[in-house]
Amino acid sequence: MNPTSQFRRHWLSNPRSDVLAGLVVALALIPEAIGFALIAGVDPSVGLYASFSIATIIAFTGGRPAMISAATAAVAVVVVPLVRDYGVEYLFAATLLMGVFQVVAAILRLDLLMRFVSRSVVTGFVNALAILIFMAQLPQLIGVTPVTYALVAGGLAIIYLLPRLTTAIPSPLVAIIVLSIVSIGLELDVHTVGQMGELPSTLPTFAWPEVPLTWQTLRIIAPYSLTMAAVGLLESLLTAQIVDDLTDSGSDKKREVGGQGVANFVTGLLGGMGGCAMIGQSVINVKSGGRTRLSTLVAGVALLILCVVLGPWVARVPMPALVAVMIMVSIGTFAWGSIRNIRHHPWPSTVVMLATVFVVVWTHDLAQGVLVGVLLSGIFFAYKVRRLMDVTTSLSEDGRTRTYRVVGQVFFASVDRVEREIRYDDDAPLVVIDLTHAHFWDISATGILDKIVARLDRSGKAVSVIGLNEASATMVDRFGEFEQPFTTLGTVGH
Repeated sequence: MNPTSQFRRHWLSNPRSDVLAGLVVALALIPEAIGFALIAGVDPSVGLYASFSIATIIAFTGGRPAMISAATAAVAVVVVPLVRDYGVEYLFAATLLMGVFQVVAAILRLDLLMRFVSRSVVTGFVNALAILIFMAQLPQLIGVTPVTYALVAGGLAIIYLLPRLTTAIPSPLVAIIVLSIVSIGLELDVHTVGQMGELPSTLPTFAWPEVPLTWQTLRIIAPYSLTMAAVGLLESLLTAQIVDDLTDSGSDKKREVGGQGVANFVTGLLGGMGGCAMIGQSVINVKSGGRTRLSTLVAGVALLILCVVLGPWVARVPMPALVAVMIMVSIGTFAWGSIRNIRHHPWPSTVVMLATVFVVVWTHDLAQGVLVGVLLSGIFFAYKVRRLMDVTTSLSEDGRTRTYRVVGQVFFASVDRVEREIRYDDDAPLVVIDLTHAHFWDISATGILDKIVARLDRSGKAVSVIGLNEASATMVDRFGEFEQPFTTLGTVGH
């Protein structure tokens, strides 16, 4: 594909819907960015500048068109101690280093680690985020006036009913505009965006963080930067997979990892906090018709314009309008089919999914939930493969040769089954271990073979190991303890 065609496909294939979707996302980003800045203990402008910078830059550098990246809670909670103990300038320095770590991760192709995240973990991640998004709206629904509930209900009605009449304008954008007009015109007693925090009135400027360029500074910020980079990439790669599924299209995960690094590095120079992909805003974008990089760019640029140029008006936007949009996102994000599938899917898959949801919701830490899900997936997989291995034994007619036939995968989780089947007190003087239909995967496998042969040898038996395939024989030759190499060319005696 020539550069012109590629540019059109990634930027101008869906301009009208992309612009409108970007506007919806920009409005939804404002209270989120302010909230995340307050979580981190910094001025609201730090979160808003970060969201503008990351969204704008990732539109060019990212690997997943139509995905929205900005300041996020997952990164904000990590830096609370750093801001509290050392100040906001160290946060900017940590964000710079976070970007460097992520660029290095792209060079090392750490995006390939996503292959070890099972579908059950991704489903649990999605469901947990949907629950967290809904829970985040509860403070705006508790202890408020009855008119707040009426506006939220009206917003949801517009969001879900308008598409039955027309899809020319995204229904979330219509809901925000209509509820804002009603709220401002009738001077309703509801919370507004301005009550979340003061919007910035000036453009961000480039500035190097005012921290000492010493090893001590590096020792302070490096642990935070590494954690921010890891959490940010994990959430970004999982969100990219979700957007891939929503749009039935692929993405360049390596480019996304590097793009996140570039975006965060520049953001640190603009006085912003670190960030990553946002599943809620990404779903808003896709549901509103966003499909290309243009929608992400519009979201970032529009966010800055709304804050700096139209700040007084944006500050009067009623929070119930944005709550209605986020409730729509929560409902649309949750994988409702996963509930129906509980009765049909294998129970280990269900346990992994539910464990991921529980840990994420309980800790509000996406990384911990995904880690638990991946570990459980690995344990269940190892147990399943272990059950596929079998050991049978037979005795020759003259009673002098005992043969053990090992079939299946021999690794750390199955070696105990091999050893348990060996009869060390057998009267047969010759023992043959037939590995024709087995495969060795790790040093646990070679270790158990060494142990079995040594113990049989001490029992005064002649031992022969036959049938090793080439890969298993190479592993035994390299890691085995006996002088004679195991080969694929017949019997080796010990």
